[in-house]
Amino acid sequence: MADAVVRRQSVFAGGSLPSKADVAAVTDAGAAARFIYRGAAELFPATFGVALPTTPMRAHAEGSRAALWLGPDEWLLLAPGVEGSAVGAALAEALHGQAASLVDVGHRQVGLVVAGPRAADLINAGCPLDLDLSAFPEGMCTRTVLAKVEIVLWRTAADAFRIEVARSLAPYVVELLREAMFGIG
Repeated sequence: MADAVVRRQSVFAGGSLPSKADVAAVTDAGAAARFIYRGAAELFPATFGVALPTTPMRAHAEGSRAALWLGPDEWLLLAPGVEGSAVGAALAEALHGQAASLVDVGHRQVGLVVAGPRAADLINAGCPLDLDLSAFPEGMCTRTVLAKVEIVLWRTAADAFRIEVARSLAPYVVELLREAMFGIG
């Protein structure tokens, strides 16, 4: 029997994402490999190519890979989707026998990019955090809520954020942002 190749279709395929030039645009962050690493930072292998941030609520990015601090011993690792199997295998091999865990969560969540001059205002329509650049600077990340949905929020630039959300709740988040976008003057 031939090996079947399964390609995950975007939850946004066939649909449009909100955009309003003077506010922001919401786009699909694209295919990504996602892993949760739990363990000591010093056990994490350098083969990933990005050092784990040890400062709370910070992200480190190098090229197309990133590590986001989620807790004292928990990080979200992001890499291009096509590298998922190789990254997972290399990390699993390097961590073998260590007091650490690596879980592939690429199937459960998707990424959105919210970017534009009022991206923070748009997200604040449903998120209680102070997203002013002085309070939530570039490179900061955290778990939070957007309306009723748990998200991971990462400020990637002064006017851009990445939202990681459960795949099944992504359409709700997009509609929430669409509604909020047209309420912002």
